[in-house]
Amino acid sequence: MSNIMDIIAEKTNGKSYKTFKYCFDGFDVPSFNYDDHAQITWSKYGETVPPSTPECQNMKPLAEKIILQKPLFTYFLDGSRHTYKVDDIAYNNQVYPVIAGQVGISCCKRINRNMQCHDFRRRLVIALPKCACAETWNKKTFFPSVMTSVNKGASKLVKSKIEFTDIIPYSTKRDEYERIENKGISVIQDLMIDHEIQMVTDLVKQGLLDQDNYLLKDGSLEYRVDKFENSREKRRFQSTFRNVVGVSKSFNPENCKDKKGKNNSNLIANLPLYHRTPVSMYTSPRLSGMAYAVWYLRIRDKKYTTNTFDGILKIEKIMVTEEQKENGIDTEEVNLISANLINERNPVCYGADSRWANHLYPVYVTECFGKSKYISNTMFLNLF
Repeated sequence: MSNIMDIIAEKTNGKSYKTFKYCFDGFDVPSFNYDDHAQITWSKYGETVPPSTPECQNMKPLAEKIILQKPLFTYFLDGSRHTYKVDDIAYNNQVYPVIAGQVGISCCKRINRNMQCHDFRRRLVIALPKCACAETWNKKTFFPSVMTSVNKGASKLVKSKIEFTDIIPYSTKRDEYERIENKGISVIQDLMIDHEIQMVTDLVKQGLLDQDNYLLKDGSLEYRVDKFENSREKRRFQSTFRNVVGVSKSFNPENCKDKKGKNNSNLIANLPLYHRTPVSMYTSPRLSGMAYAVWYLRIRDKKYTTNTFDGILKIEKIMVTEEQKENGIDTEEVNLISANLINERNPVCYGADSRWANHLYPVYVTECFGKSKYISNTMFLNLF
């Protein structure tokens, strides 16, 4: 039996260089920010009863009122990935990086205030340049056939009973402002997002999400929608996320603008404890046909944090109906979501994570559960 890269080189007519392998998380490489995007247009208020003045609203009284009621959020979702440079391979006298990754989609459920695993999906991925596939082959069948050869022929995989689930191509188009490694990382990120969406879709099909059982997703809901072929598929996607709320622990303050387009990051930074901003509705050229409600909520006192936006959450919800796109999300729903998020802030993971001030405990537990399922970086790299 051979090793992974020998098999890939043989099946793709490439030359493996057996270069130094490393995990991107431990090296100085360009970071990815998937929570905020440029060219966002904040068109108008995104709630049915917008405030007469852009003042913050105190959610603490409502949070205290509902503290003994059943929490709004029952399910918690976190998608994560680790990526690695595992080799360089040459095609047509050009050398390209081989990027591998571990992707984990974790979903936890709260039952009687106890957190339990609902589902976990792991993907082990290798990203190869598109030119690895000869022109005479169909890319949809070629890369799966290479994956089959790798899983059956790599001695370390067979011995450890580990199989890769995906071999996917990345674009080889050169960009002077972007390292080509990032193209490989990007397709692995896209794979993670597709499986996040599939997890939500499966929950909806099983009838597990409704007005009394929301899903809280760690991160933005700004998914790309250009893959949908028609407006019907887009409406189906929007309906799937009817009872889903996205919460981002970090966001770009440059994108925090009021409905007049003026930067209002100062308003967000000065949010009093347990107060929220008014809801804004925004659209974006990259999110054609979609409308989002977004607002900010402070869950930690400024005196206990070190950075300006520590303790502030960015909250998102997809506008599902035409009525919501016209009039905004019901203000009562916005307040209920905000109050429940305040009640989710404790207990605190202080000291266990540098982002403790922006963590919601069930989300933190879900994230830790997913990380516990990863193969160690050393073991993963040794597979190659």
